[in-house]
Amino acid sequence: MFFAMQEMSGRRGIAVEVLAGILIPFLGTALGAACVLLAGGGMSKRLQRAMMGFSAGVMTAASVWSLLMPAMEMRGDLNELAFLPAAAGMLLGAGFLYLVDRITHIGENSAGKLTLAVTLHNIPEGMAVGVALAGALSGRESVTMAAALALSVGIAVQNIPEGAIVSMPVQLSGRGKAGAFRAGVLSGTVEPAGSVAAILLWTLAESILPYMLGFAAGSMLYVVAEELLPQAAGEDAAGPVNFLFGFLIMMALDNLF
Repeated sequence: MFFAMQEMSGRRGIAVEVLAGILIPFLGTALGAACVLLAGGGMSKRLQRAMMGFSAGVMTAASVWSLLMPAMEMRGDLNELAFLPAAAGMLLGAGFLYLVDRITHIGENSAGKLTLAVTLHNIPEGMAVGVALAGALSGRESVTMAAALALSVGIAVQNIPEGAIVSMPVQLSGRGKAGAFRAGVLSGTVEPAGSVAAILLWTLAESILPYMLGFAAGSMLYVVAEELLPQAAGEDAAGPVNFLFGFLIMMALDNLF
């Protein structure tokens, strides 16, 4: 009886961790969207560069240690070609984000198009968290629950300015603070959906997990190179310094846990 209760408690704890991992990025978006409800001009440029740099560092380290390396370890049976599934998935992930950018014309300043672009960008980010959680649930030592949760937190940090980036232009377009806040929050709802979809795909076919890990890494590295690093650059070193801090923290977390 004691062991049965202990097992139930362990399963409940895992369920709570998975649920937290799924919801944390969405909460980051909601927190950023709430900036529109506050008085003043919102987040300073320097703080935004620092957060973008930190998020870029976290996501780069996570792509390497939490996604690509475990994907290659899973296909160790391929010996020297163990990188191929991860590389194929990585190219597909980067290609998917490239098509999203071209379709949504993210460079245009229209509030509606910007909202759509950020929403679509959130889908692979949610999938990245779901893939990491799926890897942890698979019981493989190469992907831990702590690493998956650290990745979730890193994406949540990046989502704070993204939520503000959506809500503030929407307010300027005339929808008011409440409507702008709702738009920012809704742009993040696709992330939990993406996480759940990725977990369900893994349960249907575990053999595709290395490709999914590569896909998540490719999509995140594309976001880092195309969005975060350019926005982290500026007249001071806030972005580059925080990139290094984010990278080192994620690297330490992944290796410690």
